[in-house]
Amino acid sequence: MLGIHDLWLFIISGLILNITPGPDTAYIVGRSAQFGWRGGTAAALGVCGGCLVHVLACAIGLSALLAASATAFALVKWAGAAYLCYIGIRMLLTRESEPAASSSVPEEHATSLSKVFWQGALTNVLNPKVALFFLAFLPQFVDSGAPSKALAFLTLGLIFVFNGTLWCLAVAAFSARAARRFSKSGHAMRWINRALGGMFVYLGARIAMIQAR
Repeated sequence: MLGIHDLWLFIISGLILNITPGPDTAYIVGRSAQFGWRGGTAAALGVCGGCLVHVLACAIGLSALLAASATAFALVKWAGAAYLCYIGIRMLLTRESEPAASSSVPEEHATSLSKVFWQGALTNVLNPKVALFFLAFLPQFVDSGAPSKALAFLTLGLIFVFNGTLWCLAVAAFSARAARRFSKSGHAMRWINRALGGMFVYLGARIAMIQAR
């Protein structure tokens, strides 16, 4: 009806892409380890909120502008790389596990979860690879003669984000459960933070090397 074809193939492809590890998955796992299931959920919702921004951008053509403008691409690329490296360095320098401090003061804990959400959203929004992915992936399932391509892109994007949200929440729940065994050990949590921090710095460096096509 909207000019969408092979919807079943789109859903299967999207699920496979959702389970592929990347910066978003690393962020959710890290926050689940630090703040438990609530932190992982906040991270997952933030990441998926960032995906919604990319979907809307694709639907109204901003992603095409990003792909066509070398300057715009470079600005977003370097901002995203710097932000990932910033998060990674902060995690590397963390000496104590944050949950212990935040759990004693509910207001601070709520603030931390809000910060986790917005960090997750920015991690996704500032990744130009995600924008280019939506620009390249969504049109494959929309007819060239579709009456409203923007609506078709939006529909496919929302389906992708919905499935991705379910997967991210599952990752958060699993990671939080696995991290409980280490939650009483500050030494173990420090090493988890260092490992994840190093991964973020590495991912930030990789994003910095992305070339516009």
